[in-house]
Amino acid sequence: MTFKASWKRLSLSIAALLVLVSTLSVQPSRAAVPALDTIRVAMFLQLPGKYESLTAAATLQSAGGIKIGTRGPAGTSEWFTVEANRSVRFAVDDYKVKLIETANFANAWSVYQHVQSARGMGYISSVSKNGGTLYQVFEGTYGSAQESAAALGRWNADAKLTGLLGGFKPAQHGPLRLESPALESKAAAQTLAASIGGAGLDAYVAVRAGAKGAVYSVMVGGASTADELKTLQAAAAKAPSGASLKPADTASPYLLIRADHGVSGKADSALELYAFPAGDMKVWAAPGGAQPIGLTERSNRTYRGSFELSAFNGKLAVINELPFEQYLYSVVAVEMYTSWPIEALKAQAVAARSYALNKGFGFQIAHVVDTTLSQAYYGTGVEKSSSTEAVEATKGEVALYNGKVIETVYSSNGGGMTADARDVWKNEIPYLQSVPSPDSSAEAGLQSWYRVVLPSGLVGYVREDLVKDTGQKTAAGSRILEMTTDGTNIRRHPAIQDAIPVIAQVQRGSRVIELEKVIQSNPMNWVRGPFTGDELLKAINARVNPKLTGTVTSVEVSARGISGRATEMSVNGTKVVLSSPDSIRSTFGVGESLPSTLFNVEETGKVVVQGAGGAQSTKTDGQRPLYVMGADGKSTSYTQNYMYVLDGDGDIRAATKDPAFSFAGTGFGHGVGMSQYGALSLAQQGYDYQYILKYYYKGITIAKE
Repeated sequence: MTFKASWKRLSLSIAALLVLVSTLSVQPSRAAVPALDTIRVAMFLQLPGKYESLTAAATLQSAGGIKIGTRGPAGTSEWFTVEANRSVRFAVDDYKVKLIETANFANAWSVYQHVQSARGMGYISSVSKNGGTLYQVFEGTYGSAQESAAALGRWNADAKLTGLLGGFKPAQHGPLRLESPALESKAAAQTLAASIGGAGLDAYVAVRAGAKGAVYSVMVGGASTADELKTLQAAAAKAPSGASLKPADTASPYLLIRADHGVSGKADSALELYAFPAGDMKVWAAPGGAQPIGLTERSNRTYRGSFELSAFNGKLAVINELPFEQYLYSVVAVEMYTSWPIEALKAQAVAARSYALNKGFGFQIAHVVDTTLSQAYYGTGVEKSSSTEAVEATKGEVALYNGKVIETVYSSNGGGMTADARDVWKNEIPYLQSVPSPDSSAEAGLQSWYRVVLPSGLVGYVREDLVKDTGQKTAAGSRILEMTTDGTNIRRHPAIQDAIPVIAQVQRGSRVIELEKVIQSNPMNWVRGPFTGDELLKAINARVNPKLTGTVTSVEVSARGISGRATEMSVNGTKVVLSSPDSIRSTFGVGESLPSTLFNVEETGKVVVQGAGGAQSTKTDGQRPLYVMGADGKSTSYTQNYMYVLDGDGDIRAATKDPAFSFAGTGFGHGVGMSQYGALSLAQQGYDYQYILKYYYKGITIAKE
């Protein structure tokens, strides 16, 4: 729905359709204002069609230690404690494919890296076996033997993997095992596992809950079927203490402990990985002290509250549960600059609180996710005193329309005019109407860029402080500029971002010709392109059905909404079928989504040629040659990539030889609801947070529980 009101972070805002507030997630207070004590935030979750964020394992650590246990209807049960600053991993103990088993760590690591590059769910672990250490690489988190068999077939067809295996034959690996009786300690379990491993069997320490704390045992093997388990039992009977091994009860909670090398990447350094059964078991990880818990797979961020890990829809689900108001400490700090006026931050706090309450259990086992599909949530590391103050000062306050919490969607910049909900999602919502928005504050302090022609004929942008005026001009009156630094990047768009391609590098003293001067692309004003017809065709066809065919020769906005935003696009005169007007941003963006749908399209390959007797001809592509007459009266075919056209006002237009399309627009995000830069401007003018909210959300009231 939202994203940080920041050009630097460039996280795109995404909005879903309205979801009614679940009565399971919010309970009415005496004032009939919804309240929520704790919120569940999905960090990793498999929810096909709505949200998919997957990880093979989750790595937790805390400076204060972590209490590990289980969670059930009756509450939580602590099993054991992980000491301070020690990292441990968690994964689902389900069906997998064993890709390799070798004494050579380098070989195993190469296989593991290949799995990662192929976007597989990989694990690399070690086991004491046959008197030495063997390294094993597993792939997948599959719900059945049939699924892992299909995966085995896919990996066997991978020619590169086959070359890395050195003759090892991949096989299925399942969660069916044998188990020893309970042992007196973890050390005793480690000794027995080493003894059984010496007989050539995979043996692991396991832990279960006992009446007086953790109880340890040894689990052996990894069968996928009942027949495989019988074969395993026959082989185990010949091993030391093998007669005591019985089929493990995989229906009751347990943690199987593996030595995992995926984080360290070293043979002599491993973390304990706790694998839990893919049933109803929920692992509970709570801070052992006052320090938050870190999650390595989320950029090593640290989080308040506790973590719940479970198997959901066949994949590892990682949920952070914490006090609702403390969740907002992070959201407000991410979604809005913490240096902005406190009234703007208060407006953001009420909007963020209302949005979360409006969604209820929007993700089945979680209220929200930690990405911009809900609201950006980055844990404790981003919290600042100003944003926390804004949350505390508005504690419990929400925006209501007709007595119900509204969906307080917001975006970075409204581009001078916010969008009506109909402009973006086709649904009419009385409090989400188009209003003028004072958004130009986004341009404060930004530098200008020159669009220039290089000696090579390429056209791009360079920042104004990297060139100087030579005082000379071309015959057409354009200024000639000179580069003042070596290795200066000429960019496709006037901004420095990783997603913006560098088209050339030029050295000090090189001269370029100025075409125009523009403000740096920002959340208020931006340019993208020109994109070639082939680039647009590839981008569009990645997201639409039916696919477009043929060469793209024209692109136009064929319908606009109340706020002037594009609501329909046509390519080659035919309407493009889109899921919603807002999807125009992702569909027509090359390399990245367009910042907003409030834009104009320039067909840079389109040129109107004035002929004899006033006759006009329109050139739209490079199929027909264009002839230019020189001073000697002779004409020649023009073959350069760009043609420079001077209009009556002296402005020069860089027309492309082949069809290409440039987008120039205003605003950043979907544009519905509160504009964050608009909130900044209103706060700077002295308006308070309630005025700001009521300005952007029509007909609402602000209430507190």
